[in-house]
Amino acid sequence: MTDGTTPITGPIRHPISRADVEHVARLARLALTDAEVERLTADLAAVLAHAADVAALDLDGVPPTAHPLPLRNVLRDDEVRPTLDRAEVLAAAPVAEDGRFRVPRILDPS
Repeated sequence: MTDGTTPITGPIRHPISRADVEHVARLARLALTDAEVERLTADLAAVLAHAADVAALDLDGVPPTAHPLPLRNVLRDDEVRPTLDRAEVLAAAPVAEDGRFRVPRILDPS
């Protein structure tokens, strides 16, 4: 940041500069056109301004949460039900061996 503060620790006195964006692009090894630098400078300034707005909120008395809505288990109860007949299923397989499906090897055994 050009003024040495971040949106989390203090207000942004100056918006992010073109030089800041170019510096971050160099660190990330990104080749940006002049038009992209201009657009990203404006976009990042908006993101940092929003982060500053969030950081300025009074959150005293607001408990930290992992999820904004209460979660509930939506899985059905386990219940034993009839399954397919193994011999019938293996009879429909292209290749079966020792009561199992035989499939091509995909990993090198070495």
